[in-house]
This record gives sequence, structure tokens and C-alpha cells, in this order.
Amino acid sequence: MSDDKSDDKTDVKVQEQSENLRNRVRKTYKHLKKWSRREKVHCFRLYDRDIPEIPLVIDWYQGRLHVAEFAKRHSEDESRHGEEWMRTVVAPMAEDLGVASADIYYKVRNRQRGQAQYQAKGAQYNRIEVEEGGHRFLVNLVDYLDTGLFLDHRRTRAMVAAESEGKSLLNLYCYTGSFQVHAAGAGAAISVGIDLSATYLEWARANLELNGFEAARHRLIRGDVQEELQHLVSSGEKFDIVVVDPPTFSNSKRLEGVFDVQRDHMAVLQSVHGLLAQSGVVYFSTNHRRFKFEEEEASALFEIQEITKKTLPTDYRDKKIHRCWRLVKR
Repeated sequence: MSDDKSDDKTDVKVQEQSENLRNRVRKTYKHLKKWSRREKVHCFRLYDRDIPEIPLVIDWYQGRLHVAEFAKRHSEDESRHGEEWMRTVVAPMAEDLGVASADIYYKVRNRQRGQAQYQAKGAQYNRIEVEEGGHRFLVNLVDYLDTGLFLDHRRTRAMVAAESEGKSLLNLYCYTGSFQVHAAGAGAAISVGIDLSATYLEWARANLELNGFEAARHRLIRGDVQEELQHLVSSGEKFDIVVVDPPTFSNSKRLEGVFDVQRDHMAVLQSVHGLLAQSGVVYFSTNHRRFKFEEEEASALFEIQEITKKTLPTDYRDKKIHRCWRLVKR
């Protein structure tokens, strides 16, 4: 009898959570729908853990929903959450938005500790096409915790594009090449992307080809960024714009050591300085929440301006999603 009562209470609680989420998203979507039409934004954040007992992040990808639960610390919460709970809570909200159940993709993000990294869930390439800034991108809402397009850097990509015409761009930790696509679309003369992952570089190449950009002018290099920077310095190549958006940690099997953005960011920026053309610009960003930028050391090399507020998107409630600086070579 007591178990039945407990189950009833749980069911009522889940229904309350579902209705609360539905009401919250209905209001948010009404506002964002007008904004997205005006700004021609097709992928955006709908919900970001606004209600503490509903630790979900929900993103809209042109009529599809990507739903991620951030696992809590307490085992009692984790035991009642998971994909079944997410499906129950999200279903009425999705129905309001006209999203079919087949177009909702569920993930569970575990709490990262120390130097842990998120890994791919599978090897399938379940890619769909979306649009941003007049360009086409392939995203994967199924196999990876990250989809292939970081929506929080929408404005940053636009800022890089705005000063790319006729310029050369170096895109470090290039992921799926979204900065290169925007720069190429704005008329960049050449671009070079560097990443350690063969999977992401193939994805970046697919994005560039999808938008009609030639491989000869927009190169991709697989390798450790710090090593490849030294090769580029030795070659004498120069760049007008460099994008540096590194992971917080990287412990790939291909690396002898571990990259730590707090410890290693100045070493990267010093190498980048040697690759910049006169008055060259660096866009440096990190999502490390406790990051401390070594401004005193960096100021010997660059004029420094933190531009975080300018790069934070309208649809993000979390204003600590990233920090960003624009550095100009002295």
C-alpha cells in the first residue's frame, strides 16, 4: 500500500513538473519566435534549467528539439530522472510547439569532474541540415552530447565574419568549422582550421563543401594545435584573424600530456602572436567558469578588450556560458 501511495505521489509530481515546463516554454517560445523571425535565427535555446527541479536544457533546431538533462548530485534525484522521465515531462510542451515525438532527441549529461571529457555516444552519422546566418550546417542530434554547432557563439561568428572580407583566418580547435564557413561566406581570402579529431575535421570539410567553399582556399589540418602552431611559425605564414576557442581540458590519446586552458592559454597566445599580421586580431574564448585571463602578461603582446557581453546571445539565460576577448597585436 505504501509503495502505491509513493508511486501516486511521484506521478503527481511529474505531472506538475510537466505542466510547469509547458507553461514556461510557452511564454519563452512566444517571445523567441518573434525575435527569431526578425533576426533570421533558426536554431536557438528554448529552456535552460530555469526551474531547479527540471534540470533540462532544450534547444530548437528548425522544428526539432534537442533535450539534455544535467544529472544532479543526489542519487535520489538521478534514480527518478532519465530518459523516461524526460519523455513524460517534455511531451505536452512539444505537442504545443507542434513537434512530433520522432523529432525529439534526448541526452543525459553527467557531471564532469577533473579532467573528464564528454565522449561520443555512437559512431553513426545521423546528420541533418540547419541554417545560420545564411549558411548551411550539418548537425547531429543523436550520436554526440554536443551537436556540431555551438549556438552560444552565434554572435561571435557574426563578428568574425564582419571583418573577414579579403582577410586570412586561422581557426584553432576548429571543431566542425563553423567560424571558417562564416568567414568564407563573408569573403575571406583563405582560412586554415586545425583540430586533433579526424571526425570533426571530416565534418568541417562537409560543412565547407555544403556551402560551396573550395578546399584549396580553406584548408584543414589534423594535429595538436600547439605543435601545428610551431610549424606555421617556422613556415613564416601570417594571418589577419585568429579564432582561439579551446576545450577546457583535452586528454586525447594522441597527446603526450594534457591540455589545460587555464595553465596553457598564454603559451597558445604567445605562439599565435608570432603568426599575426600587423594589427592582426585574435578572438579568444573559453567556457571554463573559473577561468582567470593572464591579462598582465598578455598586455605586453596585445591590446585587450573583453567582449563577452557583446557575444552573449539573446536566447541564453545562463550569462556565464562563455567569456570572450578581442585581442589586437601590438
